[in-house]
Parts: sequence; structure tokens; C-alpha cells
Amino acid sequence: MLGWSINLFRIRGIRISLHFSFLLLLAYVCDEGWREAGLPGLLWSAGIFLAFFTCVVLHELGHSLTAMRFGVTVRRILLMPIGGMAEFDRIPRKPSQELLITIAGPAVNFVIAGVLWLIVGLPGAADDDSMAMSFKALAQVLALWNIRIGLFNLIPAFPMDGGRILRAFLAMRLPYLRATYWAAMVAKVVTVPGALIELYRGNYFAVAIFVFIFIAGQAEYQAVKRREEDDRWREALIQHVVSTPGEEPPLLNG
Repeated sequence: MLGWSINLFRIRGIRISLHFSFLLLLAYVCDEGWREAGLPGLLWSAGIFLAFFTCVVLHELGHSLTAMRFGVTVRRILLMPIGGMAEFDRIPRKPSQELLITIAGPAVNFVIAGVLWLIVGLPGAADDDSMAMSFKALAQVLALWNIRIGLFNLIPAFPMDGGRILRAFLAMRLPYLRATYWAAMVAKVVTVPGALIELYRGNYFAVAIFVFIFIAGQAEYQAVKRREEDDRWREALIQHVVSTPGEEPPLLNG
């Protein structure tokens, strides 16, 4: 499923890709805008949608560029209807490095929101020019959405940013696998009630996001557990080979 994507361009060597389902969501948003207000509605909806996902790309670039400073290879950033996903070749085991990489994403969103509000002012500011009003309205919507993106990602639901921050703090006191286990457990406590609440409210898109987070968190914990087991077996094998004395060469009696 993740392989059904279109490569767009590269930023600092990082490939930006678009999942095919992203285009379906864009078509749905444009159709809703067309039905509501014709061509202006279509353009407005498409503009907000694309501007929103530009902020998502910047969020993921915050993670990615910080990770590259610690020697992590970033394969690509994949855009999907539920958001973006940066694909790293590894996650640093040093809690301080994982903490900085994780915080960088939401920090980008808060900076974007602050810059937009400095440029256009807080919501409610009046302007007589209709074009200026439209620009201000778009900027204010984006500022609010960036605040929401930043705050939502800080929810302690592993592997979201908040869950990774929790894992980094736990890893300062616990073994890495144990820290990952508890971060994944907290994610279940958060996502299951969240999904049930959103299901009751009829917000099926939010339910899908919570389900995805639940599955992804458990999958990453299992992946960390497998790597830990592989490392233990490899270390035990190396110790066995090194500690086993070699056979004495045969003596020839002549």
C-alpha cells in the first residue's frame, strides 16, 4: 500500500512522494468546494488543502533535517490523507537525539503560526480590500491549523511525536525496549477511548487516524523487540566464537 506513490521532487536529497489516496482526497475537497460556491469555492478549497499539506511537509522536514544532523539517512517524506511520514533508516538510540528530532516537527508548526499572525494579525482584524481579506482569512486559517497540528502531534500516543518524546524521557531511565513498551501501552490508553469517542460522534476520519496510530505503535514496538533479540543472539554468538578455544593442531610423530 505504501508503495503506491508518486515521486514529486527532492529537498536536500530527501524525496517527497505523494500517496495515490492523497489525490482522491484532493478531488473530494475540490468537489465539495465546487458544489458549495462553484469555481471560486473549488479554488479556495484546493488552495487551503494544498497550503495545509505544505505545512505538513515543513513539519516532516523539521524532523528530517534535524535527524540528518545526527547522521540519520532520510529515504523520503510520504504524503498521505492522514498526514505525512518521514522514513528514516534508523531511530537514534540516544534519548537526547530522539528528543531533538521529535520536537523539531511541532516546533516548525508553532513557528509558522507565529510568523503568519505577525504578518496578518490575529483573527478578527478588519480590512476593506476583499483580496486582502481573503489573504488574511487564508493565513489565519493556516495559523490555527498549524497550532492544532503541533498540539495534536504532542498527544502522548506512540509513535506520534508526543509518544516519541515520552519514549525518549523513559529511555533516560529505562532500557530502550522497556521504554518503547511503556510508550506503546500509553498510546493504547489514549487511542482506544479516543477512537470510541470519535465513533460515537460520527467522525470516522478521526477514528481511522486513531486506529492507524494504535496499529503503528504496536508494529514499531514489535520491530524494536525483534532488533533487540537479534542483537542479543548476535552478541551471544560472537562471545561463543571468541571464547571457544581453537583445536590444537595435530602433532606428527616421525
